[in-house]
Order: sequence, then structure tokens, then C-alpha cells
Amino acid sequence: MEKSREGGCQCGALRYEFSGQPIVVVACHCLDCQRQSGSAFGLSMVVRGDAFRWHSGNPATFVTKADSGIPKKCVFCPACGTRIYNALDSMPDTFNLKPGTLDDTSWFEVSFHVWTKRKQPWLVIPEGCRTFDANPG
Repeated sequence: MEKSREGGCQCGALRYEFSGQPIVVVACHCLDCQRQSGSAFGLSMVVRGDAFRWHSGNPATFVTKADSGIPKKCVFCPACGTRIYNALDSMPDTFNLKPGTLDDTSWFEVSFHVWTKRKQPWLVIPEGCRTFDANPG
């Protein structure tokens, strides 16, 4: 049986779980992720859509454009504003879970860094990490 992991928003109104392993965990340095996280980068954990389910709450959504120009659906808690995940039309079977919303964040590792051309100049990426100036591919 696949391991199940739980998480939720900051105020507790939204709760979810997903099963299995993430496809990849990315540190994104695009301006949108910096703005959304209020930090130097945002984390995205790509998970299968069919491995995710809501336990409680009713999320809200809005659509914005990423630095790449691709529209993305943003799912968040309407009470506290915590972003839970982003979904891209170009990747309909997956979405980008915000791993900071997991109850236990000790188990995952960042696979690579993207949009490093937007990286804050004071941030040092650890040696040996794969990096991409924009989206890989």
C-alpha cells in the first residue's frame, strides 16, 4: 500500500491527503513564486491528481499567469489565504502542491532549481544542485 501524507492550510479550515511519492520537488525562483511565497523562491511538489483528495473545507481559486506566460489555477484557503496548490492546463493529470502545507516536511528533498535567472543575488544554491535558467525542457 502506498504511503499517505496529510496537510492543510494555516488556519486548519482545509485538510487534504495524497498517496504515493511526488514526481519531483522544485525550487522555483520566478517572480510569481517569490511574490506568492513572500520569500526568495517557492517550492512546488508535483503530484498525481488522482492521488490527492480533500478531507475538509472548500478551497477558493483564481487564475494568474506564470513568468513563462502559461495560465495557472491557484487553489487556496479562503479564510487564511494559504496556497495549497497550482494547476497548469498543460499538465492536466498533475498539479504543484505547496509542500510547506504538509504536516511533516522532513522527508522530501528538492530535485532542482528553476528560473534561476530571476534568483535573488544574495541566495546561494548548494553546490551540486541542478539548475535551469527558466523552465527545463
